[in-house]
Amino acid sequence: MNNVIINEKDKITMKLVHYFITKENYTPIIVNGAKNEIWLENAEGPYKIIRINSNYIHNEEQFKIDIYKIRNIIRQVRKKTLSLSVNTLNIVLNINENVKVKDVKDISSIIINNESDIYKNKNLKSYFPTIKVEKTKDGDNLDFIIKTTKEINKKTEKENIKYENTFKKKKIVITYALIALNILMFMLMYIFGNGSTDSNTLIKFGANFGPLVKSGQLYRLISCAFLHIGIIHLLVNMYSLYIIGTQIENYLGKGKFIFIYLFSAITASLMSIIFSNNISAGASGAIFGLLGSLLYFGYYYRVYLSSVLKTQIIPIIILNLALGFMISGIDNAAHIGGLVGGAIATMAVGINNKSKNSEKINGWIVLVILLAFLSYMVFFK
Repeated sequence: MNNVIINEKDKITMKLVHYFITKENYTPIIVNGAKNEIWLENAEGPYKIIRINSNYIHNEEQFKIDIYKIRNIIRQVRKKTLSLSVNTLNIVLNINENVKVKDVKDISSIIINNESDIYKNKNLKSYFPTIKVEKTKDGDNLDFIIKTTKEINKKTEKENIKYENTFKKKKIVITYALIALNILMFMLMYIFGNGSTDSNTLIKFGANFGPLVKSGQLYRLISCAFLHIGIIHLLVNMYSLYIIGTQIENYLGKGKFIFIYLFSAITASLMSIIFSNNISAGASGAIFGLLGSLLYFGYYYRVYLSSVLKTQIIPIIILNLALGFMISGIDNAAHIGGLVGGAIATMAVGINNKSKNSEKINGWIVLVILLAFLSYMVFFK
């Protein structure tokens, strides 16, 4: 049973697939009409797409047709992943020696005739310096197939578990607590004040007001996010918080969610003071921060959420910002401040199983710079 015959090209294909999936975190993608070729994807990899082709290419005309086919598939991937460019590594295993293989825009093509070519190829060694494929002996082909298949399946299963842990429904607590607190504050303004539309009551309960913040009442940068002016204002924001907040809390976790929410409220309040001297209140700046967070999260999971990004998240952001510019009385500066703050805060805390430590560090650096800049514009400009 151990004398299973595998031709050299198929063996190299399996070894490369095994390496890229188990060591470089690539995942297989299904390409309709692709025979004797394997497509792998990693949006954060040195090459976003790796294509391994064992079809025989007998002349340069056929190679050009093959490149044209790759371009069409890349175009589909670009639309799906919202990418401006998708750099692709085209690994050719079976080609006439007289065919000249050339790189074209976003497509690097290399020829691998045998296992030793993997280590000799400068392109592979440059982008994958640790590349190492399984060594096999004649006669152990069946063991090789079983072992590599198990390891690939194990890696794929791990990735599926990570995906399921991120998207499975979890108990929502913080979002409901925030909604309850906003409703409570709204009621208290009527019980212990003259209502939510009264300026003195709003100031008394912690509304955002530049002169008072500059005098040292920094708590207003956050407290204003729990006050609302009128019942419609409250209902619209609480409905938005319910829809968006439950998603972010579910995807990122309670700790990251509350940090993003409060930081977005601060950046929204600071931006509001920079562009306005009016009294302001409302959770919309923090909610825009959640939209920024959802946008950042969606970018990392764009393979799965590209249609949601294109048809829901991005249009909602654009529509609400456009309405803010067209309708008077809407604090669009706060919305923009919250949106930017939410995205950067999410970059700092990171996306589980996606963000690298270097990206988180960069996020914290940008977060500090943003906060310092807004503070300077409010308190020293």
